[in-house]
Amino acid sequence: MSSEKPLRILIVEDEILIALELESLLQDLGHEVVGMAASSEEALSLGQKLRPDLAFVDVHLADGPTGVDVARSLSANHRVTVLFMTANAKRIPEDFAGAWGVIAKPYTERGVREALSYVMVGQLREPDEARTVTFVPFGAALRERSSQIS
Repeated sequence: MSSEKPLRILIVEDEILIALELESLLQDLGHEVVGMAASSEEALSLGQKLRPDLAFVDVHLADGPTGVDVARSLSANHRVTVLFMTANAKRIPEDFAGAWGVIAKPYTERGVREALSYVMVGQLREPDEARTVTFVPFGAALRERSSQIS
């Protein structure tokens, strides 16, 4: 990924150790973590202020199962591409628009790297649609969509 423009990333995660680990991984992969939020209110404020390219959003935050609402707002109001992180993908509505996929917790470096590559290819190939794509589950369906982009 070093030859591509680094993504500016917002992490929305209420578990600080997970957030710090993800921050370190994203930086190691050559991206810039522009902010970290532990609550929905903080996430929305940082999304407006920082205008990240991408947000990793935990579905269930400490202030309630508000990750889906945060993602909707970031996507619709600030054109932020969203990747969900969750241990339970069933919490994400099937018809949710605005997210590129979901990364299962506990996540792996490979899973994060593949998700980032997928997002970056989508942003390069579909600049007007890259931030408002219908939810695609991470995994087989994600690989299927990726082959359609090529």
